Amino acid sequence: MNDEMNVLTEAIPQTEMESTEILDQVSEGEAQTAFSQTDSEMESTEALTSEDDAEGAKEVPILQTDSESASIPAEEAPKARSRRSRKSQSEERASGGETEKPAAPRRRRAKAKPTAVSIDGQLSVETEADKARDALLDLVESMKTKRILTGTIQGVERPTDNPTRSLAVLYHGDFKIMIPAEEAVEIPDDLRGRSKEEVLHYTLTKRLGAEVDYIVKGIDGEAGIAVASRLEAMAARRRSYYFGTDRDGNNLLYEGVCAEARVVSVIRAGIFVDLFGLETYIPLRELSYQRMLDASAVYQPGQRILVKILRIDRSDREHIRVAASIKQAGENPYEKALRRYSVGNRYVGTVSMVDTTGVFVALDGGIDCLCSYPKRGRPPRGARVTIRILGINHETNRIWGAITHVATPR
Repeated sequence: MNDEMNVLTEAIPQTEMESTEILDQVSEGEAQTAFSQTDSEMESTEALTSEDDAEGAKEVPILQTDSESASIPAEEAPKARSRRSRKSQSEERASGGETEKPAAPRRRRAKAKPTAVSIDGQLSVETEADKARDALLDLVESMKTKRILTGTIQGVERPTDNPTRSLAVLYHGDFKIMIPAEEAVEIPDDLRGRSKEEVLHYTLTKRLGAEVDYIVKGIDGEAGIAVASRLEAMAARRRSYYFGTDRDGNNLLYEGVCAEARVVSVIRAGIFVDLFGLETYIPLRELSYQRMLDASAVYQPGQRILVKILRIDRSDREHIRVAASIKQAGENPYEKALRRYSVGNRYVGTVSMVDTTGVFVALDGGIDCLCSYPKRGRPPRGARVTIRILGINHETNRIWGAITHVATPR
C-alpha cells in the first residue's frame, strides 16, 4: 500500500491543471485506495492515539487543511485526529475519491537566448545555421517537387572503386552535389572509336566552370551529399520554353527572337551554349563580325551571352534542332563604321589576324580591313600599322587596303 502511495505521489504534476487531468483519468476505486485510509489503518491510528494520550500533555501537530495550520493540546489530539480522519474519508467517498491538492509553485521556463541582436527587431543577416537550413530545404524541395536548381561545375571526380566512371561535382551551401556523367552530358552519336566512358569523361571535363541546371534525386544529410540529374532538368526546360506558349498562344521561342544563353564549353572553332535546356554549337563565323582565330580568346565556360535564334526544328520532340548566332543578336558595326572611312586615305589600326588570305587589320569602330602581305615582311599579330584604303563595298560590308607602314616596337 505504501509503495502504491509513493508511486502516485511522485507522479503528481506540478500544476493544478495537470493534476486535474491526471486525477480524472484515475478510477474511483484507485483514488480511494490512493488517497483515503482503510478501516485497518483507522484502527491502527486510534491505537497510536491512545498511546499518545498516556504520555502527557504534549502538543501534537495537526494535519494541515485548506483553512487550518496549527497545533492543539495532546488531550484533544486523538479526538481531533479521529474526527478529521473520518471526515476526510467520508468526504472522499462522497466526492468519488477526488481531493484537492495544494498547487506547487510554478517554475519559470528559461527563455532561449537569441543568436544575435538585430537593429530593427528582425534579423536580416543570415547566420551559418540559417544558410545550412535553407540549403537543405532547397534540396528537399527539388527532390519532392522537381524544382530546378542552378550551380557551377567545380570539379570532375572518378571514384576509387570504379575509376572508369566520372562524376560532376557542384556545391549548394555545405552540400556536395554529385551528378554522374551519364546524367550530366548527352552521349554523341559518333564515338570515333573511343569507349563510352572515355567520351563522357572528356565531354564532362570540357564543361568545368559551366553553369548548369539540375534536379536532386537523393540526399544523404549525415554525409552532406546529394545526387542529381542535369539531363532531367534540361528536358524540363525544353518542355517549358520550346513547347510552351504565351497568353495569345504563340511559342515562347521562335525564329528571330533574341534569348539569353550560357556558355558550357569552348573549343578553338566555336562554342557550345545551353539554350533553355538544349546544347547548341555556334561556329566562329557567328561569334563576331570581326575576324577571330580562337574562340577561347574571348569566351569561356560560365559566361552568359545574348544570342539570336535563326532556325528551330520542332518536328522531332525528343531531338529539337536550333541554329543561333551571337553577332546577329547585336548591331552590325560595319553599317555604321564604314561611313567613317573613304577610299584613298590612310588610317591606323592593329593587326588582328594573319592567315593565307592576308593580314586583317582592326580599325576603330570594330571592323577589319583585309590587306595583302607587305613587301617588307609579315607583321606580327598585335602590331600597330598604317593602311591605305583601296576599296569599300557597302552591300557586302567589306573593306580592303594595303599596309604602308609598320610601327617598330620600342
